[in-house]
Amino acid sequence: MPRSANDYGLILAGGRGTRFWPRSRRAHSKQVLRFIGDRSLIQQTVDRLSPVIPPDRLWILTNDHLRAEIVRQLPEVPRRQILAEPAQRNTAPAIGLAAHILESIDPNAVMGVFPSDHVIAKPARYLRFVRGALRAAAGGKIVVLGIQARWPETGYGYIEFPKDVQAGSREPATVRRFREKPDLKTARRYVKAGNFYWNAGMFFWKTSVLLDALREYLPKTATLLASLPEFSKRGFNSRLKEAFPHCENISIDYAVLEKSPHVVGFATDDFGWNDVGSWNAVYELLARDGNGNVFRGEALARSSSGNYVDAEGKLIALLGVRDLIVVDTPDALLIADRARAQEVGDIVKELEKRHHHLL
Repeated sequence: MPRSANDYGLILAGGRGTRFWPRSRRAHSKQVLRFIGDRSLIQQTVDRLSPVIPPDRLWILTNDHLRAEIVRQLPEVPRRQILAEPAQRNTAPAIGLAAHILESIDPNAVMGVFPSDHVIAKPARYLRFVRGALRAAAGGKIVVLGIQARWPETGYGYIEFPKDVQAGSREPATVRRFREKPDLKTARRYVKAGNFYWNAGMFFWKTSVLLDALREYLPKTATLLASLPEFSKRGFNSRLKEAFPHCENISIDYAVLEKSPHVVGFATDDFGWNDVGSWNAVYELLARDGNGNVFRGEALARSSSGNYVDAEGKLIALLGVRDLIVVDTPDALLIADRARAQEVGDIVKELEKRHHHLL
């Protein structure tokens, strides 16, 4: 299928990835790290989108800490299209900003929104849904991709589709409702029902449709964004720095998706999606030895199993230990129970309270 010259992509890359401390830092966060292969997560995102949306039609929103590294890693993306937000204001203002810019460049722009830090093992299968979503969005729909729930996950929001939805369908289905992160009992019910899919934060719309929705549901932010000059005009950056911090701090899910009656979605089948949410998720993605250990770097293990060791440039010896995460950097060392990998972010919160330099 030929690519449309009106299709654009926005890659959101402003997160800090605190659960990947000490490898992930403010200036070198999760999305610019290499976990699988020799390309970082954001480089892999650009690579897999390129058959549908070439790098010269990609825009990236990040922060001041990360922008220089992203520019270095992605020379194929025009430097002017890698923007640092003046302030963190969640996804609704960020996406609205990108829509405002694209609308001034191409009034017929269709925009896909993509996370920068996910792994997709079957990119060809994934792109089938991306193409379908862009087609539906070009017809005026707000489109989401739902990930088929593989277990009762309590850390994701859910998309409720009609009961007869078929995973992998080439046609979008009406979204009945967006559901908040559930408790375990509710998550089990969702998985059993079969028509509740994970919300992975991938959205598609014409820029005009999104801007209309913001004017209806988030008028203050819409007015601030509308006050910006065209992207190519002098004064854009200075006005952005003045206006953007006054936008509401709210996600696109709450601001638009949960309110709009025009949302459809693709109930996808398996394309190897993983949000790489913790060190344990990295462990699960990588090849393990006969005792279930994963080593990045040189290691010697005796009577040890189920461990993840990231200590390149240093020999790590394990003796009689199980299910540990060991991540060694020049200035910090993490040793954690693999079952508590989600709590690594709490260490960063504690360091923030202490105004520590290791952030």
